[in-house]
Amino acid sequence: MAVPRSSILIAVLLAASLTAPARAGAGIEVTMNQAKIVKLSRPADTIVVGNPAIADASVQDASTIVLTGKGFGVTNLVVLDPEGSPIVDAQVTVVRQAVSSVRIYRRAEVQTMSCTPYCESSYKSDAEKSSEAEMSVSK
Repeated sequence: MAVPRSSILIAVLLAASLTAPARAGAGIEVTMNQAKIVKLSRPADTIVVGNPAIADASVQDASTIVLTGKGFGVTNLVVLDPEGSPIVDAQVTVVRQAVSSVRIYRRAEVQTMSCTPYCESSYKSDAEKSSEAEMSVSK
């Protein structure tokens, strides 16, 4: 029994569309003012963060890095082994905490409140203040 070419084409396109989101989502997402542990497949020698104002990497041990979200945006993380071969070359995206926070806009002023369970002004890092200042200028 022969399989129609259109069925094969549909199957190939469907398989390709199922693998595309995995590649598009490849990267590390860190929440602002929070840390994420990154385990390495082998010991690291050199660690580079593209923009240290967005994320910071600290070494826990030779095969564990702790990434901290410092400012909103996208940067990259490069980790090399002692021979200079890449272990990690990944995009790092720092995002806002979506749960239990509210942003209030009053003209050029932005106030972030943490609501757990009552709403109170939340701590703002220098990077957050800078980000909010840029947002108010661009409006």
